[in-house]
Amino acid sequence: MQKSVNTDKTAATGCAGKYLTFFLADEVYGVPILKVQEIIGLKELTKVPKVPQYIKGVLNLRGKVIPVVDLRLKFDIEEKEDTRSTSIIIFQVQKNGSDVIAGVKVDSVNEVVDIKESDIEPTPALGMQEAEELVIGMAKIHSTVHMLIDMDRILNTDAILNIAE
Repeated sequence: MQKSVNTDKTAATGCAGKYLTFFLADEVYGVPILKVQEIIGLKELTKVPKVPQYIKGVLNLRGKVIPVVDLRLKFDIEEKEDTRSTSIIIFQVQKNGSDVIAGVKVDSVNEVVDIKESDIEPTPALGMQEAEELVIGMAKIHSTVHMLIDMDRILNTDAILNIAE
């Protein structure tokens, strides 16, 4: 059975630029570097009751309480034990025109790459609208495919943003 591919080039148009890449379960993901505020090592988190399982807790970062999302769990990838490479990427996302800070736990941070528009393909039709909305394009870098993801959409849920506010 052949999967259909989204051939709408406008989906990937305007996605060129510098991306921070990171690993989750042996796959490489990329996010626009301009969304990244900083990268920190794994810190002890304070658990928050009655939140979705993918919200691992909150941390105090220079006087600000920041929710931390385990991206493995958010993407329905099996949870794994933390290692010395496990990192938290701090993002600045938009909610109703204002900036909100949130952290994302990843397996390891990889590198910053400059991606040209000609290296980006539109997201294939995966048959799952939510997945297609989170992945803004597929970049071909160093003979591998990197999934470029929309962190604003990933972190723009009431459960995460209500804690961040």
